[in-house]
Amino acid sequence: MATTTPLPLAAPMARTSRSPIVEAQSWVAGKSFPKERPLLNVSQAAPMAPPPLELRQEIARLAVEDDNVHLYGAVLGLDALRGELARHVSATYHASVTPDDIAITSGANEAFTAVMSTLAASGDEVILPTPWYFNHKMWCDMAGVTAVPLPTGADMLPDLERAASLITPRTRAIVLVTPNNPAGVEYPSELLTKFYALARAHGIALVVDETYRDFDARNGAPHILLRQPDWRDTLVQIYSFSKAYRLTGHRVGALTASPARLLEVEKYLDTVTICPNQLGQRAALWGMQNLGDWLAQERREILKRRSALENGFAPLAAKGWTLLGTGGFFAYVAHPFDMPATALAPWLVDHAGVLLLPATFFTPQGDPRGKRQLRIAFANLDCDGITDLLGRLADIDP
Repeated sequence: MATTTPLPLAAPMARTSRSPIVEAQSWVAGKSFPKERPLLNVSQAAPMAPPPLELRQEIARLAVEDDNVHLYGAVLGLDALRGELARHVSATYHASVTPDDIAITSGANEAFTAVMSTLAASGDEVILPTPWYFNHKMWCDMAGVTAVPLPTGADMLPDLERAASLITPRTRAIVLVTPNNPAGVEYPSELLTKFYALARAHGIALVVDETYRDFDARNGAPHILLRQPDWRDTLVQIYSFSKAYRLTGHRVGALTASPARLLEVEKYLDTVTICPNQLGQRAALWGMQNLGDWLAQERREILKRRSALENGFAPLAAKGWTLLGTGGFFAYVAHPFDMPATALAPWLVDHAGVLLLPATFFTPQGDPRGKRQLRIAFANLDCDGITDLLGRLADIDP
């Protein structure tokens, strides 16, 4: 019988790590957990609940009554949604943003890959603070772009001078995430302004991913970058409707960037998805126009859960744990055990009924911090669930 040779796998894809979420799910595959002690899944930040009923009813109405939601739409998104988001961004940041500065994408991840494809190519470099968001690192690996790690300090914030020292002639962008994934911390406005000035001085892009901005604990505009007179020459902003309106399955994200940049983004989007999900876009538009009070309550609830975690951490701290950062949907912690995080995380599934992620998914290979740290996505637990989580972690002794 003739043998066949498997088709080779392109080198960039071969060196790209598997999605941590997919890998972590394999730790619970085929396992059952008692009703009195169910699995606490704090591995992923995606809302586990569906959109509010009134939004689901609107989606159902549109699916039946509006034939256009089943057809192709504009590559850069629904005009009405671009306009609504431009007004919202302008009001939130006290800036002047137009619909031409907005592109709607199939989620924030596509927003990132689309704009990065216009900024960097194989052989280029992009600076990512560590711990980094793993999908940003995965895109760099797939594209043959070098992700240059920028270690954060004890406060989980990136250092400006160290970032400046990493810029080379091949650097194309600095990427910041605030509120941060995975560390949770909210970057101070002053720090973002300094990074903007640094990027502008070197003629590179500053990409700010604000997927979790609706759950920022601070009141008012989180930064003044969009008020800079020439922001379109330097700044790219990323946003997601998934967390705000629980539209994760509908895949709706957004970019704020210069119209010239978005013309290049359009090429990518037309090739990959042709247009964003039409139902999802209309759901996001309806949510922006009708769910302001509901979203404000969601924010209050998330902040309440964050406070429950912070206020309840003392017993863990007494046993050597450290709370490194909280915010958005996340808590980032250091554990006190000799067992590395890569072994501890799956061990916790079997011995504590907790599914979380080791920091090795967010750090460069060989970074010693990855062995000691863990990410907790707490937003899907209510306050009682957070108390249960902290109690289970306080009780373990691997």
